[in-house]
Amino acid sequence: MLDHILLGCNDLDRGIAFVEQHTGVRATFGGVHPGRGTQNALLSLGERRYLEIIAPDPKQPGVSSRGGDLRSLTDPRLVGWAAHPAAIGNTAKRLADAAIPHSGPTAGSRRKPDGTTLHWATIDLADDRAGLLPFFIQWSPDSRHPSLDAPQGCRLTQFTVSVPDSDKLAAFFQSIDLDVAVEPAERPYLSAHITGPGGILRLSS
Repeated sequence: MLDHILLGCNDLDRGIAFVEQHTGVRATFGGVHPGRGTQNALLSLGERRYLEIIAPDPKQPGVSSRGGDLRSLTDPRLVGWAAHPAAIGNTAKRLADAAIPHSGPTAGSRRKPDGTTLHWATIDLADDRAGLLPFFIQWSPDSRHPSLDAPQGCRLTQFTVSVPDSDKLAAFFQSIDLDVAVEPAERPYLSAHITGPGGILRLSS
């Protein structure tokens, strides 16, 4: 169900160069998020999976991001991830039945450089534990999944959520039907390995 992972940086060009240096594949500009103060570049990670490099949009005054204040990130790092449920309405019901505070489904959109507009709906958890927990996204049937248009050649070979309370988090993921690798650790963090023709990019939060 993993849809995409978010790599935050304070400068989009720096984030693109960082990924290209390690994978050999250059992400392409995806567009801006009106009202959120951010812009992105995308790289396919295989079927229905992609990397989103997200950074402040200098043409918008404020930055509202799930990853916190992107302007402070001089070094790119993971700031979150998204899961794609089969039916987002069912996910909302499951969260409500489990008394897990959340908002949505909420409609969203982004205008692509070619002039077309992507549409989606998202659910945000009230407490995502600083990006350790996902938000949920369902793409509109009339929108082409970003992994199909983004530059190809890379694969997500590992994605793990590491936390001190690994058993508790694994049970939570199971309760909302998420198959995610969870490992015990002294501090909470996300980690991912992206393999490309130029090498392996190892990321963490």
